[in-house]
Amino acid sequence: MDVLSDVLTAMRLGRPAAAHTSSAAPWGVRFHPGQAAGCHVVLSGSCWLLSPDREPLSLNVGDVLFTPHGNGYALADHPDSPLVDFAPSSTETAPLDEMRIDGSGVITELLCAYYTFDPARPHPLLADLPAFVHLPTRVGHHSSLRSAVELLGSELRDPRAGTEAALPALVDMLLLYVLRAWLDDQPADRAGWASALRDPAVTAALRQIHRHPEQQWTVAALAERAGLSRAAFAKRFTAIVGDTPLGYLTWWRMTMAARMLRESTKSLRAIADSCGYGSEYAFSKAFKRSYGVAPGRYRATSVG
Repeated sequence: MDVLSDVLTAMRLGRPAAAHTSSAAPWGVRFHPGQAAGCHVVLSGSCWLLSPDREPLSLNVGDVLFTPHGNGYALADHPDSPLVDFAPSSTETAPLDEMRIDGSGVITELLCAYYTFDPARPHPLLADLPAFVHLPTRVGHHSSLRSAVELLGSELRDPRAGTEAALPALVDMLLLYVLRAWLDDQPADRAGWASALRDPAVTAALRQIHRHPEQQWTVAALAERAGLSRAAFAKRFTAIVGDTPLGYLTWWRMTMAARMLRESTKSLRAIADSCGYGSEYAFSKAFKRSYGVAPGRYRATSVG
């Protein structure tokens, strides 16, 4: 997989959840703080994002709002409308959970998706993201994201055979397209992962780390793959990524190890080998340094 696909796979836990809301003005929906990241697509009508940390933001048809850090906020037809808690419910006929607010005014439809990220091991990419990512509809911009939004709207408006299989896959893809769009919108001189994924030398090194974490990498070996001198590579990688090459290598190895402990029955020795550790003892020591518990206990706690 490419680096961004690897990152998404590593930082997410479980499958996304989604709901369809249909609200007639006046209406307002409150989303309490939590660990899940939210993604809202305005399918019809318009609304306002309300947050104590910013001025109200107008959202229109086709706009996408991503809330990666689980902040509390509200969506409403007007900043002064009364709020109720977000509480969708399942029905026998709808492909997604539904929430309806009846009223006499204009109807706004939203797709509300939720993604759970690993709170114990958030990827540095998440730290780069602002509290609210607003991706407005603009002609000629983010065509892949717009296509995904149109497909989601079409499946919700006209459910057909296979809709229940298509919607989870589309909601899954929506996160990728949102992150791609945000990364594409960042200025070229911005440090962090937006820059890292555009920098050929840094991307070459990240690709090697992600594809072959079992290799005994040195800064010199990664610099060679990046096409730079050791000193120039180390300085460039650290400035852009925010961690040293070997520091990020260790972070990625431990992240992969935790995922294997949660999701596989591999032995500790096999996981140690997959993560580049020559002995189970060395691996256990590194894992406990990162997570505060031994790998065996981490597995028992995660599975149980």
